[in-house]
Amino acid sequence: MMAGCSQNFSSRQISGLAQENQGYLAQRALAVTPFMVMEVLEAAQRLEAAGRSIIHMEVGEPDFRTPPVVVEAMNRALEQGAFKYTHSQGDPVLRQALSRHYAERYSVEVSADRFLICPGTSPGLMLLFGALLEPGDAVVMSNPYYSCYPNLVSFFGGRPLPVPVEESEGFRFRPSELKKHLGPEVKAILINSPANPTGAILEPARLKEIAALDKLIISDEIYHGLSYGPERDHTILEYTNRAVVVGGFSKSFAMTGWRVGFMILPPELVRPLRSMAQNFIISVNAAVQLAAAVALQQAWPEVEQMRLIFDRRRKLLIKGLRDLGLGIMVEPQGAFYVLARADHINPDSRSLVFEILEKAGVGLTPGAEFGSGAEGFLRFSYATSEENIIEALERLRRFISQR
Repeated sequence: MMAGCSQNFSSRQISGLAQENQGYLAQRALAVTPFMVMEVLEAAQRLEAAGRSIIHMEVGEPDFRTPPVVVEAMNRALEQGAFKYTHSQGDPVLRQALSRHYAERYSVEVSADRFLICPGTSPGLMLLFGALLEPGDAVVMSNPYYSCYPNLVSFFGGRPLPVPVEESEGFRFRPSELKKHLGPEVKAILINSPANPTGAILEPARLKEIAALDKLIISDEIYHGLSYGPERDHTILEYTNRAVVVGGFSKSFAMTGWRVGFMILPPELVRPLRSMAQNFIISVNAAVQLAAAVALQQAWPEVEQMRLIFDRRRKLLIKGLRDLGLGIMVEPQGAFYVLARADHINPDSRSLVFEILEKAGVGLTPGAEFGSGAEGFLRFSYATSEENIIEALERLRRFISQR
């Protein structure tokens, strides 16, 4: 899935915010804390405004342009008058294209009426957790996790339940260990493959074991299309129908700013989520939906070219970081992130990130942003050019040697 949300405000700071706002803000709003990646980005932009050269490896956003065929489809849709509300569940053209896509790519039959189109995957997760969670319900997730997950769960009264995953296993769930955490309060298991921030991929055997557990599976598949090993992407729907899939176009199609995603829902969730969408979203931009349908039908050659470039960058960055002495025990196999151990430089990843930004001019994300299991690590995004990666590695080499 996207850049992370910080969980780092102290109770005293939250209390102070409540006093400043004279009590009119709900506690759940005060508990939603800023994006740490944006804190780094904004600090980097201040340095750039002062004339500094900054290499951005903090933001999880493809640096490629959206494929031209998609842009042309958007313009054509606008010229033909795609200005109105669509069906609240999504334009049938896009839902049917998604249904065909899942049949062709995954050999999974999903009817078009099980898709719900959303303005990005995060609003989709908000609808989903709003529908599923009662106060105290727990949602299991890996630790490290995509850092917005706890905020999304907590906002609706749920309890994030992070389960440690081991660096030696590539930060992937061990189903036997996962099973120990599945008490009656657990409403769902949230998985992310390929994963942010680790680049981990859950292989078929592991997905099958997780699917066999007696819980609803929520599978964040936003990085599908960006895998680099011999194994193709696998959706959780290949192994169970008791699952919700969250997906979108932002990462693999370089469409972050278009704001279009989707969920695949079990039949019993379709009507409640559709009613919520009618009230809270109404519909997603009509022309964007038609362009997304064309992306599914015609843009895969461009996606493959982007994937190959990402893979070259991945290999370049992994080698360079290892040469600098940063720890990468298991190479990431998907998305566009490397989570590298740097606690021998400074065990406090937050202070280290800002020191690197100030002294080396490289923007990174601290591992602590992604849970206690990632403290001591730094997240590097290789959604930037090879030239930038080479220059960033040289700046880091100088920083480490001088430090």
